[in-house]
Formats: sequence, structure tokens, C-alpha cells
Amino acid sequence: MIRARILAVAAAALTVGLTACSPGGSSAQGPGSVIQDPPANSAPAESTDSGSTETTAPAAGSASSRPEQKPDNGLCKATDLQLSFGKGGAAAGTAYRPLIFTNTSGDQCVIQGFPGVSYVGGNDGHQVGAPASRVDEKGPPITLQPGEQASAVIGYVAVENYEPENCRPEPVRGLRIYPPQETASMYIEFDYAETGCTNDKVHQLSVQTMKPGRGER
Repeated sequence: MIRARILAVAAAALTVGLTACSPGGSSAQGPGSVIQDPPANSAPAESTDSGSTETTAPAAGSASSRPEQKPDNGLCKATDLQLSFGKGGAAAGTAYRPLIFTNTSGDQCVIQGFPGVSYVGGNDGHQVGAPASRVDEKGPPITLQPGEQASAVIGYVAVENYEPENCRPEPVRGLRIYPPQETASMYIEFDYAETGCTNDKVHQLSVQTMKPGRGER
């Protein structure tokens, strides 16, 4: 009898020990639950209720707290655009003609400011003379939905107004265009004969800021 009581007490003690080491209980995660590490440089969340689960807010500047943005803030790239000339006019020895940018991509994009513009000559596509100078102030951003257009008016000074020895004229084939805030260039060919000055001291081209629409006069 004494030995039986000793065995019974030992068995009870063993049962208590196994229960204390069990992964079960109110602090255990159920099947399929996810345990997340606390954000960096922050303490683990404290539970105010033994039956509730605390959620720690993401740290400021973390990926989950920033809105999703497109690369380059959605700016129009050369590959998103198609160039064309619009109808213009002339005044005081300068012809004005809008250069039209059409969004041919499947997404909206933003265009703002001044395109880079210069004459192109020869079969090698070399630049002829100085690039276009900017006129007036930079305009506001323009959001182009697929198929929508914006334009910048380009001024072409009649190079015949300059002395040939000063201008050093050369036939030009078209324009090299850099869309605003873009490093890749585009090219548009003239549909008429044009001449540029190879002297880069001569003011022969001007460009206005981008505006919505075709900009035709």
C-alpha cells in the first residue's frame, strides 16, 4: 500500500510537469496563423486584454505606409509619345509652329515644362547650331490620358536675316526632341525645306512651355 501511494504521487507530479511544458494554452497560435516580428527599433506590442490581439502600426516611412507610385512619378517617356507638327503662323521674321506630343501608351502620364529642341542635319544626324532657347515660365503639370495631346510652340527665326558669314547656313532635315525631364531623344522630320545656322552663337530657335491640346493657331 505504501509503495502504491508513492507511485500514485509520482505519476501525478509527472502529469503536472508535462502540462507546464505544453505549447498549448491561451498564448498559442492556432493552425494557419501568422506571427510577425515587431517593426525595427520598436518594442513588441503589449496586450491589454489576455483574450485580444494587439496590432503594431508600421514605422513611419516603411513600405506599407507609403502610397504606391509609378517609376519616375508617372512622367511621360519618349517611348510613351508620338510627335507631329501642328498648324502655325508667322510674325516679325519668325515662323511659329506647335510641336504636338500624343500619348500613345496604354497608361496616363504627366508632362511638364520645356522640351529640348535642336536642328538635325546630314546623314549622320548631327546637331546644327544652338538648341532652342526657352521663352517665358515653366507651366503646370499636364496629365495625358491615352490618346490625349499636349504641345509646345517652336519659333523658327528666318536665318536669311543673318549675314551668311555669320550664320554659316546648312540644310537641316528635322528636329531632335527631348521630352521634358527625359534623357532619351526623339526625331521628327520636316515636310518642307529648312536651313539652319551652324554658328552656335546665332539665335535661331525658341520653344515655349508645354500646354494642353494641339496649340494650333
